[in-house]
Parts: sequence; structure tokens; C-alpha cells
Amino acid sequence: QVQPVESGGGSVQAGGSLRLSCTAPGFISNSCGMDWYRQAAGKQREWVSTISNDGSTRYADSVKGRFTTSKDKAKDTVYLQMNSLKPEDTAVYSCKMFGRGYCFISHWGQGTQVTVSS
Repeated sequence: QVQPVESGGGSVQAGGSLRLSCTAPGFISNSCGMDWYRQAAGKQREWVSTISNDGSTRYADSVKGRFTTSKDKAKDTVYLQMNSLKPEDTAVYSCKMFGRGYCFISHWGQGTQVTVSS
């Protein structure tokens, strides 16, 4: 079973920043991509960002220009740098690998809570 581990969440005021981490053994060696998702209370899970094996990135319109995803190959870790946070960013943030084989069978991690106060 492959389960990413997310960390770095917390409580901040609007305009603040956080950096989330997602560590998943085998992420790099299996050439996986990694998505970030978030789910606010009472809402559907929402896609936030993608980083592909080749390093290319994509972002949801709601976070574009404020969030940046990157990876550290040596640590099998993906980051989500979150700047200019807004109350509507409040959610549980989770990561999940994508791709074939090993990447595809990855489970969801437990997520990390981000709370942004106005």
C-alpha cells in the first residue's frame, strides 16, 4: 500500500503563507506525477495543482498566481507553497500520485488542515 504523508498545515491570517509537504516513497523512481487537492467542510474535493514527471505544472484558476508546486527528487517530496492566503483557501489539503502502475495504485494520505482567518 502506498500512502502519501502530508504536513505543514496550520492556522494563519489572510495574506499569510504556508508551505505544505507531501512525501511518498517511490514517487520519483516510478516517474509519477503528483496532484494536490483540497476539501473544505461541506464541499466537494477540489483539484488544486499538478506537477508532472517532467516538472511541468498546472493550477486551478482559484489559486493561480498565489500557489506554487515543486518537488525535491532526492526526498520523494512535493511541496505546495501557498502565498496570499484567503479565507476561502481553508480546507484539508491532500496529495495523490498519478500515472501508471505504482503511481496509479497510490492511496490518499490523511491530509493536512489549513485554516485562514479573515
